[in-house]
Amino acid sequence: MKIILPNAKELNTNLENHPFAPLSEKSRAVLEALGQMSVADLAAFYKLKEDKAELEADRWYRIAHQQAKSYPAWTLYDGLMYRYMKRRDLTDAEQVYLERHVLIATGFYGLISPFTLISPHRLDFQGQLKVKGQSLKQFWRAQYDEELADEDLIISLASSEFEQVFSPAIQKHMVQIIFMEDKKGQLKIHSTISKKGRGRLVSLMAEQDVQTLDKLRQLTFDGFAYRADLSEERKIVFVRKHVPV
Repeated sequence: MKIILPNAKELNTNLENHPFAPLSEKSRAVLEALGQMSVADLAAFYKLKEDKAELEADRWYRIAHQQAKSYPAWTLYDGLMYRYMKRRDLTDAEQVYLERHVLIATGFYGLISPFTLISPHRLDFQGQLKVKGQSLKQFWRAQYDEELADEDLIISLASSEFEQVFSPAIQKHMVQIIFMEDKKGQLKIHSTISKKGRGRLVSLMAEQDVQTLDKLRQLTFDGFAYRADLSEERKIVFVRKHVPV
C-alpha cells in the first residue's frame, strides 16, 4: 500500500537545515529547462509579479549552483495539510510507517519520501513547462509509474493534477478519499476542511498502522466518520457535522 500526497507552495525554512542534496538526472533536466527562463518568463509561468518571481529565480539559481540548503520534504512543505500532520515526536513505528507507505508527488524531485532532503523551490504540474520536448507530466510519468508498479492499493490524497501524472493503468488502482461537511442536511466539500482532514488522516493511519481499506473505514477523527452510502469501490467518503464558529 502507498499513500500519495501532493507537494505544497507554502514553505517553512525556519528549521534545522542540511547541506545541499545532490540532484537526480531527471531533476537536473527540469532545472536546465527552468534555467532558460528569465525573471519575466518565470513571472508569467508562476502568474506572479516580477518582484515575487525574483525570489523563485533566486531559489533556482541557488539550486543550480549547489548553494541551497536542504530540509526534509514534509517539514519544508508547510501548506495546511502538512501543518495538520504530526511531524514531531514520532514513535519509531510511526516513522517506519511513513517511510514505507507515504510518497509525496513533486514536479522537481519526482515521487519522494517525506524524509527526502530537498531544497526550497516552487513547481507544480499546472504550468506550461517543456522538459526534453515533453510536458512535465509526460516527463515524470515513467518514474511515477515505476514507483507504484507493484502496488495493488494506492490511497490518493492528491488532486487530479497529481493523479494525472500516472498512467491510466496505475490510476485504476487508486482509492480517493473525500471529506465532506454536513450543514443542515446539505453535504459540501470544503477545501480548507479537506486539507486539514488529509493531514490528520495520514498521521492517524501511521499511529494505528492502517494497511487495509477495512481498517481505514473504521477510523474516526475530528468529527469525521465513514459514510458507506456515499462511498464507492474506489472512493471513500468521510463526513462530519458542521460546527458553527
